[in-house]
Amino acid sequence: MTAAQNEQEPDYDLIVIGAGPVGENVADYAVKRGIRVAVVESELVGGECSYWACMPSKALLRSGHALRAAERLGGARQAIAGRLDASAVLARRDAFASDWKDDGQVEWLSSAGIDLIRGHARLTGPRTVDVGGRTYTARAVAVATGSVPVLPDIPGLRDVGPWGTREATSASSVPSRLLVVGGGVAGTELATAWASLGSAVTLVARDGLLEREEPFAGELVAQALAQIGVDVRIGASPTRVDRDQAGVVTTALDDGTTVVSEEILIATGRRPHTLDLGVETVGLTPGDWLRVDDTMLVSGTDWLYAVGDVNGRALLTHQGKYQARAAGEVIAARLTGTPVAAEPWGAHAATADHAAVPHVIFTDPEVARAGLTEAQARAQGIPVRVVEYELGWVAGAKLHADGYQGRAKLVVDEDRQVIVGATFVGQDVAELLHSATVAIVGEVPLPRLWHAVPSYPTIGEVWLRLLEEYGRP
Repeated sequence: MTAAQNEQEPDYDLIVIGAGPVGENVADYAVKRGIRVAVVESELVGGECSYWACMPSKALLRSGHALRAAERLGGARQAIAGRLDASAVLARRDAFASDWKDDGQVEWLSSAGIDLIRGHARLTGPRTVDVGGRTYTARAVAVATGSVPVLPDIPGLRDVGPWGTREATSASSVPSRLLVVGGGVAGTELATAWASLGSAVTLVARDGLLEREEPFAGELVAQALAQIGVDVRIGASPTRVDRDQAGVVTTALDDGTTVVSEEILIATGRRPHTLDLGVETVGLTPGDWLRVDDTMLVSGTDWLYAVGDVNGRALLTHQGKYQARAAGEVIAARLTGTPVAAEPWGAHAATADHAAVPHVIFTDPEVARAGLTEAQARAQGIPVRVVEYELGWVAGAKLHADGYQGRAKLVVDEDRQVIVGATFVGQDVAELLHSATVAIVGEVPLPRLWHAVPSYPTIGEVWLRLLEEYGRP
């Protein structure tokens, strides 16, 4: 800040760049502590998750999940006739995306006492933000701009108008043929969704599916995708993409084959949304992740915070909101001179980012994991013992589906006798995940877990079976 600016009261105590769920939570938690907050948004208030990611994608998936769940039950499957009504599913998706209008979110900001500034924000120096040619000053700035898809350098790809995740979650009609490139979370979820809606889907992945998960997760998901008609091709990558005058896309693969489709969806990764943010004016590199400590303070600064995807710690909406709650509180504490609790598991530290992150992949079967995989735990030098159990052997799971297919796995730190990772794969397993998260965060000793009795008959009874496989410590 200039000497003149130092003599003036800043426009705000805190400016948050990005009004998605993460930015909204930073602002909300800070303003509740009595500081003056504005958020800057260049698109829709509510952000990626509300309009182009979490909510519309899950709305696209849910109807197919429900139909297949019914088809797996004797008595219910006999009552089913026909396929999904794609237009009705798309209409339901539109409702979950609020028809891409942010009136309700804007109203909430106003009711919470948070100012909204519309436009593209750029840092112009320490504690200064330019929006549309007007400069705003603040005592602290929080960046919550998220991440954007990476478009690989494939000859012809940019010319064909490829789908990214935004186009895939907001499309107004079902392509008769769709090529999905990428075997990660977005690729497998969206392949599931569009195949359920009637598209002939081909999924190509250079490596296996869901490579960051336990190996059985990708294997079970690949089998399930094939069962709903997805042509899964592992070990192949596009080498060229062309669209002809009729609109048909032809993609050549490095295994010598080609795929013909109406659309091609690229789901091969994301990068931080920092290219046009002005970070170079404060000594940072455009396009890089903004590295932070556990209070979300950007390294080398005492005023700049980065929250959510943009810091690269855990690219998940719920984890970003968790960071945001800590960041909003700690920013307010530092600005008001309140004591800061930045120690591990303190109120102002996002400790769970390191080893207690939960997430669900909404394929069918669902993949739900909290904490570390076996490979991750071993890489950290943890003395590991693992136990696995077939979910189809659990009475409660059998009630959910005839011939239930799924698996559960615990990763145990043998020295401390606590769970450091848990993975569940199967129909309806997402709701099992929070119990695992609580056990990991609370570091509940295995002898005590024997006294957490699962209700019968539920899928949660797998907890007892896993403990029995492990044996009394």
